[in-house]
Amino acid sequence: MVTSEQVARRAGVSQATVSRVINGSKYISAEMRERVLAAINELGYEPDMIARNLVQRRSRVIALNFFATEDALTFAKFGRTSKYFYLDVLKYIELEAVSSGYDLLMPFRPRDESPEGYVRSLQTRSVAGSIMLVPSPQDPRIQALLGAELPSVFIGSMIQGRAATYVKSDHVDSARQATEHLLALGHKRIAFLTGSTIDLSGLERLLGCQQALSQAGIAPDPGLVRHSGWNVDEAYEAALVLLAERRDFTAIVAGSDFMAIGILRALSEQGLRVPDDVSLIGFDDIEFCHYTTPPLTSVRQDRVAMGHGAVQRLVTMIEGTEEASPLILPTQLVVRKSTGPASRDMH
Repeated sequence: MVTSEQVARRAGVSQATVSRVINGSKYISAEMRERVLAAINELGYEPDMIARNLVQRRSRVIALNFFATEDALTFAKFGRTSKYFYLDVLKYIELEAVSSGYDLLMPFRPRDESPEGYVRSLQTRSVAGSIMLVPSPQDPRIQALLGAELPSVFIGSMIQGRAATYVKSDHVDSARQATEHLLALGHKRIAFLTGSTIDLSGLERLLGCQQALSQAGIAPDPGLVRHSGWNVDEAYEAALVLLAERRDFTAIVAGSDFMAIGILRALSEQGLRVPDDVSLIGFDDIEFCHYTTPPLTSVRQDRVAMGHGAVQRLVTMIEGTEEASPLILPTQLVVRKSTGPASRDMH
């Protein structure tokens, strides 16, 4: 079994430094922390969380919950392209949790499937706090968590309570950036394909797009707003329907990068070139954006700050060091080859 002494030797530090990193000490430099975490990952070191919890007399376990209710406690939904972005967010949640001296628990469905039973199952496991990833506003576990005042952070939803806060991107501004980029290129008829306006991100992105059009003196065209699921195949089908009905637009803003990939295929099958005939923008800036033809212009969400910020706010609430405020993260437009000057109207 790997020991902290071996980790210290690999990282070139003392055992005390390894202990400070694991316990989340603020008196360790970023460079030192990275060296120790790298050694932990290379050697597969697993701190004795139970012993540390007993010594410190508090739980250091964080429950991690996924998506909406029916398969919320499984990994099933990560197989869908609509959830791909959050795989990276999970990575940074894990890194920050380890750095802060906490362990992650991914609870499976409890025998008592009521919201209160779910909270009791967390309490039975001595969970110190919960991070919930993109919960549906209708998820009954939310009110149960708020009522129990179990420290909780919600990623992607604006939910607050006495022991709860949230982390999200500024979707309104991100859509405004994307639309203003297209307006600067001369586009006036811009289609918007969103996954769903029931989701907060979809609603806010539609609002940002419409705000930018209104500020430019262009009345939003309801016929150019289309809704589909967030997955690549659903966006592909929605784009085909739009193209069958009208072709008087010169640009499309997609609700996600995977939606943009589906739209890209639909445009290609209809003989339309990107960006010569239609400019196209996605959201999230996943790594596949570099490999589409042409490379996809996208709005980058800060997945590192999202994962780290969620854990940091949760730890603040668990340890009672200060009040945890919401974190709304700025986004960045990354311009590649899928956007260009407006062409003549399509017919």
